[in-house]
Amino acid sequence: MVGPLRRLATSLRAPQDPVPRFIWVLLGSRIVDSAAAVGLITIVGKQAFDMTGDELTLGLLGLAEFFPTLVLAPFSGSIADRFDRRVVAGVFTIGFAGICLALFVYISSDPTSVGPIYALMALFGVLRAFQRPAVRALPVDLAPEESVERVVALSSASWQAGGIVGPVLAGFLFTVDIALPYAVSGVMFVASVFALFALPNAGLAKLSSRPGGRQAIRDAFEGLRFIRQAPVVGGAILLDLFAVLLGGAVALLPAIAEERLGIDAVGLGWLRASVGIGAAVVTLILAAAPIRRKVGVILLGSIAVFGAATIVLGLTTNYGVALAALAILGGSDSVSVFIRATLVPLATPEEMRGRVLALESVFIGASNELGAFESGVTAAAFGLVPAIVFGGAGTLTVVAGFWLFFPAMRRIDRFADARAKPVPNRLVS
Repeated sequence: MVGPLRRLATSLRAPQDPVPRFIWVLLGSRIVDSAAAVGLITIVGKQAFDMTGDELTLGLLGLAEFFPTLVLAPFSGSIADRFDRRVVAGVFTIGFAGICLALFVYISSDPTSVGPIYALMALFGVLRAFQRPAVRALPVDLAPEESVERVVALSSASWQAGGIVGPVLAGFLFTVDIALPYAVSGVMFVASVFALFALPNAGLAKLSSRPGGRQAIRDAFEGLRFIRQAPVVGGAILLDLFAVLLGGAVALLPAIAEERLGIDAVGLGWLRASVGIGAAVVTLILAAAPIRRKVGVILLGSIAVFGAATIVLGLTTNYGVALAALAILGGSDSVSVFIRATLVPLATPEEMRGRVLALESVFIGASNELGAFESGVTAAAFGLVPAIVFGGAGTLTVVAGFWLFFPAMRRIDRFADARAKPVPNRLVS
């Protein structure tokens, strides 16, 4: 591990470093945005579970965040392709800050109902349906061609770094005042917006069809048609969907912390942060030595490790083992995230990235937020431990199924082989 990290530090100091300075501004925005979002989601889960004591509450929060993405993907993708993605991302991130302010006011009133929390997190899901495709396209949009893999890895590392800082900070702030984490998250979202607006225009081709509801739906179907006709893109998305849908144990961390480990909000914050720590370490290694060969085999192997770590998390009552399992879970997930985050935008023409990434967000949202709902419902019906162990075993089953029945997935070798050619029609430069 020390060798790759040393090479990373050396490469960052090198004068011939091909990564432009504005990329570091983008990475700073990613760190702050991630810290605010992950910290917010962690504390909202803690707050809601404290109010109800019911694992189903955690599942319903996941559903509230996911459903808007499912409904709005046709429109959000078109907007990301039609307008400047920096502006799209910034405008909707400002909306996140407004939600934080509303949560701060509501939690300060010593509430007893989780209904308004559900409503505000559903609104958070609405805004994220529009923000996510634009933000996820920016690293590939802005990166020089010779350093796309490195920039994507650094972007993932930045997101994971925020995922470490955010929940730990939120956990400590929660012990000071239960409403304070929401105020701090709001300030961080605003800071992220300033960084986004400081980025240069990528000057890419944009969607030129006439805007409107019907056209947005046609544009979305065009993106869906591309996913269906690009087996590499569709396979990567479906693998993540089914594997992580079943392994959504992270959403149950508030219940795990209280019922299995007996720890407080600070301990919960470190549990959630350990996912980011494992992911950040692995992603930094990927930034120093990006994956270039045997992409498919590595993707399937990393998801298998994710499933095994989920099973360990479900069975343990030891805090240290839980921290280690979550770190391994986060590290393995970061490998699959890196591969998908590089593969899907590269394999998609630049003028379609917003639509394809918006539709991908539906599947990724299904694997995360809807996975949280599945985990919450399963835990409420069968118990916390069976729900987590079943999810991890299901993930391993999905990996085995893809290995046996979708050999094209494990045969993927290089990222460069998937690079898309532009679609010449319906575009303006």
